Amino acid sequence: MDGAEGNTGQPGHAERSHRSSVSSVGVRADVLVYLADDTVVPLAVENLSSISAHELHRAVHDVLQLPDVALEAFALWLVSPLLEVQLKPKHLPYKLGRQWPELLLRFTDASDDDVAMDEPSLQFRRNVFFPKHRELQIHDDEVLRLFYEEAKGNVLTARYPCDLEDCEVLGALVCRVQLGPYQPDQPAACTLREKLDSFLPAHLCKRGHGLFAAFRGRGSKTGSSEQGVLNAYRQVKEATGSDSETTLGSHYRAYLLKCHELPFYGCAFFHGEVDKPAQGFLHRGGRKPVTVAISLEGVYVIDSREKYVLLGLRFQELSWDHTSPEEEEPVLWLEFDGDSEGTPVNKLLRIYSKQAELMSGLIEYCIELSQAAEPTLPQESASGSQEAPSPSPPPTQRPKLRRQGSVVCSRIQHLSTIDYVEDDKGVKRVKPKRTTSFFSRQLSSSQGSYSVVQPTDDSLEQS
Repeated sequence: MDGAEGNTGQPGHAERSHRSSVSSVGVRADVLVYLADDTVVPLAVENLSSISAHELHRAVHDVLQLPDVALEAFALWLVSPLLEVQLKPKHLPYKLGRQWPELLLRFTDASDDDVAMDEPSLQFRRNVFFPKHRELQIHDDEVLRLFYEEAKGNVLTARYPCDLEDCEVLGALVCRVQLGPYQPDQPAACTLREKLDSFLPAHLCKRGHGLFAAFRGRGSKTGSSEQGVLNAYRQVKEATGSDSETTLGSHYRAYLLKCHELPFYGCAFFHGEVDKPAQGFLHRGGRKPVTVAISLEGVYVIDSREKYVLLGLRFQELSWDHTSPEEEEPVLWLEFDGDSEGTPVNKLLRIYSKQAELMSGLIEYCIELSQAAEPTLPQESASGSQEAPSPSPPPTQRPKLRRQGSVVCSRIQHLSTIDYVEDDKGVKRVKPKRTTSFFSRQLSSSQGSYSVVQPTDDSLEQS
């Protein structure tokens, strides 16, 4: 856990609980590595206590007969319902597994009973630091399938919040993969109705009952979702894959291309809480649980219950830091430009989380990768890649998701932030011009629009 590459966050598949990856320990042990579709790769290894993540990764690669690019595209993760960690190549999985209770106590709020019962499993997942554009250069069906299965799981569990229109398109591609080409005479509607949660996120599959459900219109919403998926299924084109890619591979690629439109695709995920805006006569606030998604491009704060983005910032648009005062909760601070009733201000967002240190470290590491990378296309975020971008960018760009009310649009009005500026008398709340930043850690100003003017006197201390 030494460094930013040991990413820790909340798991995306809580149902995968209490799976063991080691059946015996000694000179020879049987290790189980889980793929994104829950299939298992059994490995017989010697000297388990001293084997590295890199060695296990290579063993999985060889068993699955994957191309060499898979060594970069995937990583080994330790995952449980309480915590997930992407392992560095030098990490010793068995040692980390023995230290799991200590990690839970340090980075989660789990109870002692939950800590005692929790057990991690080894999973073969996408590498957080693998650039999206490099996925598009891969034509191996099995690699594309593994990407597809992981993305599909994140969509169905709403870890990737999607608008209904996009869920229908993605669900239609899943239909094509699982059911084959659409046939007018096949009972596709019955299959959709019976297994709708295999094609759409669970919150879009709930059927309403009773008076309140009728008022909310949930009963009709499910029916319209089924029809929407069915209509999109009819329109799935039977594109021919490349010489090294089958027709099925082209549908995996189509699914991934659609997911690439989501700003949080490929992120590492963490959990925390933010303050709610004060409401009502008594100005009651409180907190709401959030998921913090961090990628090579930026940071996204997602409402864990409502399944939509509260705040999305590219690294060029923010400053950040974390604090861990004694006897107080650790906090990740995000600072960004905004306005208060038309007045330009700096905004500070507090994210309460025992994983604040990890999030801060990951942001810093991603920015280091961005600064070391060669320039990419101007409309794209810093990708963190050290290779030239794909010759042809994805045909669908993020602005297509900017429909009114889209779940990927920021909802800053649902956040409680600290708004401030600084004048010659010190830091004050809600003044018209930004002149300073609380934090010095940020992406170089030459690479983005967020520029900080350092104060020339002691006014910051005076405040």
